[in-house]
Amino acid sequence: RREVVCGLGGVGEHGARNREAAGATVYLVGTGPGDPELLTLKAVRLMQSADVILYDRLVSHDILQLASPSALLIYVGKQKGMHTRTQSEIHELLQFYASQPGISSVLRLKGGDPYVFGRGGEEAEYLRACGKRVVAVPGITSAAGIGAELGIPLTHRGVATSCRFATGHLKDGMLDAESSDQFASLSVEETLVVYMGLGAVDSLTRALLNNGVPENTAVAAVERGTTPDQRVVFCELHEVAARVAAAELASPTLLIIGGVVKLSPGWNHRHRAIVFDAFDVASFGTTVDSFQSANALAALDVRLPVFSREEDSV
Repeated sequence: RREVVCGLGGVGEHGARNREAAGATVYLVGTGPGDPELLTLKAVRLMQSADVILYDRLVSHDILQLASPSALLIYVGKQKGMHTRTQSEIHELLQFYASQPGISSVLRLKGGDPYVFGRGGEEAEYLRACGKRVVAVPGITSAAGIGAELGIPLTHRGVATSCRFATGHLKDGMLDAESSDQFASLSVEETLVVYMGLGAVDSLTRALLNNGVPENTAVAAVERGTTPDQRVVFCELHEVAARVAAAELASPTLLIIGGVVKLSPGWNHRHRAIVFDAFDVASFGTTVDSFQSANALAALDVRLPVFSREEDSV
């Protein structure tokens, strides 16, 4: 298998203005929250037939093992303070490879779902403007996967009748006016899920408390949910910043805020330790054993037939 760490150098304006529909189909594929067993069958099938795969930081080694041995793998991951490629460069790489002779399938692999804080919409818009065919393949978004892992229903009759997704990405280290509006209120029967919330935990906590959200509102902060490296902090809103710092949680960390967190079997154990790992969570009696999943696919010959069928563009 060929692998390129940062992709092509100097792709520049290769075909960026080409409006003719030609070349490969580009698939924007969600790989779910991290557990390889939560991949869709369609995602696995496409990985096994792809010519080129551009993948993010959150796509695990176990998931990449399912890719075609002949596929060219290109790492385009991002994390705070270190981007191997800008978003514009990723657009150009996708367009470049989709225009190459002999390439019929280009995959853009993303953690979670490509259209939930995954910038998949931007990539689809750019590629369509270049005349490329784009197909989006949904993945289990982190809120759903991690909620299920911890036994936290995002909605629950009598507790939460709605759920809101927000991003915790900061601008110059602060929540800007637009982002602050996300945390202006939280109704009694609402669940708030904050993606990439670690860097904003102080700001968003202050915003919620200043807007009258009760300080004893339940919170789960989850690092690398559904993977063997999962670490979880259960606490109340007023103490979340201190508890997360004490646990030394790292990115990616998801925050689930609201009464539904108290439905997790782990909530009643929150005073036992600052942070719980995947083995602890399994012992609480939740339905998913994430620490077993890493080797589950390796023990199986997970090779799906490559069906010959026309995908519907979206």
